Amino acid sequence: MNITDNTIFIPGATSGIGLALALRFQAAGNTVIIGGRRTDVLADLAARHGFDTVTIDTTDPASVLAARDEVLARHADLNVIVAMAGIMAADDVRSSSFLEGAERIVDTNINGPLRLVAAFIEHLQTRPDATLMTVSSGLAHLPLAFTPTYNGTKAFIHQFSETIRLHLADTSVRVVELVPPAVQTELMAGNSTDENFMPLDEFADEVMSLIESQPDAAEILVERVKFLRFAEVEGRYAESVRAINAHA
Repeated sequence: MNITDNTIFIPGATSGIGLALALRFQAAGNTVIIGGRRTDVLADLAARHGFDTVTIDTTDPASVLAARDEVLARHADLNVIVAMAGIMAADDVRSSSFLEGAERIVDTNINGPLRLVAAFIEHLQTRPDATLMTVSSGLAHLPLAFTPTYNGTKAFIHQFSETIRLHLADTSVRVVELVPPAVQTELMAGNSTDENFMPLDEFADEVMSLIESQPDAAEILVERVKFLRFAEVEGRYAESVRAINAHA
């Protein structure tokens, strides 16, 4: 992925990693459109940063299609989608009551990106240099005990990304998987102040540096996520599982 001269749509960029990257992409010379559900937040970010904004709820198929039409009507040169929107929550499978929350996580973290891909993939293939960026997690590779559904959704995103990269190999669309570690955001309560988590600005800066230095990378892996990403490959899976869950 080129670091500049793109037109980028980031659903889920009203806070956290999405917003941090949107600001950096804009500063690097890209046109950035951000999407989210809350119109008041979108209006504030447009006023403060000059983003174009689109209301979108990725759990609503009609909203995704309406957002696509709105984005393409104003930005026919759109060539990058960053499927950032996602949620994380604890669930306890020892009780059947976990199901409602688990279904909500699946709808947001799996069905949401699928809807975005379906909505934009034909357009992206018309652009000479296009990128579809998915967002998984280090927890796709090493499980945190109290977030089983979240872990599973991110494992899906990883394998889906690997597979559609093969499907799209003969097109103009690159598939890039962003793999965050634990980052200081509001993804879950308490995350933003946890000293064991990677500071948000540090993460976003390293991501941009990696995109610039590795434009052909299939995965964007900051140093701090490699402990999770390569635990099984490096033969230290069991002890790494114990290590991350000892602090949970």
